Amino acid sequence: MPKRTMQGTVVSDKPNKTVIVRVERRIMHPVYKKFITTSKKFAAHDADNRAKAGDIVKIRECVPISKSKSFEVVFDDAAKS
Repeated sequence: MPKRTMQGTVVSDKPNKTVIVRVERRIMHPVYKKFITTSKKFAAHDADNRAKAGDIVKIRECVPISKSKSFEVVFDDAAKS
């Protein structure tokens, strides 16, 4: 089964080797048929402390690293070159 990948904004980079990423989704309300923006925050592993607050990053599901970390930050180094 493929690993889940999401894109979000870094909200906090204060913990060492960890960033908090807010992922926003747009869902349609089942009764009113209007789009609602929901968000959820995930703790993601950032081994090199490269991501800063405000950056848009991709996170990928991985094996649990700690109690709250089950995602890792994915950097597209080939796209930046």
